Amino acid sequence: MSAPVTSRRSREVQPARATMRGWKSILKLMAAALALWLFLDATTLQHNAQVSPVGIRRTVALDLLGPIAAVARVTQVSRLETGFNQALGRTATGSGGHTFVVVLPPAASTNTQASTGKAHPPIHPDITTIPPNPMQNPTAANPVRVLLIGDSLGLDLGDSLQNSLASTGVVAATLDGKESTGLTRPDYFNWPAELASDLPKVSPEVVVVMMGANDPQAFPSPSIQYGTAAWNAEYLRRCIAFMKLATSTGATLIWVSLPPMQDPTLNAKVANINAIQKEAAAQVPNVIYVNSNPTLAPAGTFQPYILSGGQNVNVRTPDGTHISPQGGALLSQQVMGIMRTKLGIPLPG
Repeated sequence: MSAPVTSRRSREVQPARATMRGWKSILKLMAAALALWLFLDATTLQHNAQVSPVGIRRTVALDLLGPIAAVARVTQVSRLETGFNQALGRTATGSGGHTFVVVLPPAASTNTQASTGKAHPPIHPDITTIPPNPMQNPTAANPVRVLLIGDSLGLDLGDSLQNSLASTGVVAATLDGKESTGLTRPDYFNWPAELASDLPKVSPEVVVVMMGANDPQAFPSPSIQYGTAAWNAEYLRRCIAFMKLATSTGATLIWVSLPPMQDPTLNAKVANINAIQKEAAAQVPNVIYVNSNPTLAPAGTFQPYILSGGQNVNVRTPDGTHISPQGGALLSQQVMGIMRTKLGIPLPG
């Protein structure tokens, strides 16, 4: 009996199929890794998309990232990135989720600069490089300079406010924000140092701040437990110092309060934070304290929807903490109204 005949082609098929299976496994692994990264970083990517130039790419990115970021916030997965950064000892320079974006008026848009997660070395411009800018008579060539800073809620406001201000054509708006930050943990992110770096670079005439939801925790050094009189006194001291720094170059500070929270425990803590910040604002000249409740919580309690213009508008995200894009837009209009009425800035719109 002769031996069975095996063609050369049949011998080559098995290695080819094995190679194909190997590539499929690699592609599946890469796709899974990409999906995991997208989920973990969805909130940061969403914020970056919100401050990107208006266009099809921005629209598609927001449509894609919106539901993913909402799920990440609800499940608290968005906090993992912050935890990794803390474990790795990353602070203000090069840390994840740090947004620093400058948006100039349309007439000067070719000079727009944007960077994310970069160190910002102090710049001391010659006085002749930035001409005096009376806020009562701004132009595209000589705009009002506004610095927007804050934590994730500050970014919820800042994303919308930056674009709204820039669209007036007479405001150069700079946004500097970092999620999961505040004044309690400078060992993680040092906001006084960051603000001191921002001031000479931006030379703002108006500074808008919204932060504090992450602050109800113990001070690490010296160790002071939250919920004590000593903690309240130290937090008041830090707020006053930060407000004095923000106004030290002649800028007017607009400090926006935190809205009510859905979780009762967090809501009580936020109410305490708001009270201390309001007390600090009353002790520092050139500070305007803005209560966000008339816009985001007219009843004084957490509301996912409010009635605006005869329609129900979703103003809060499903996690019960953050502000939705629609809520950010409404709050932006409240802040811009303060700039018109209190500061006399002739903003169109």
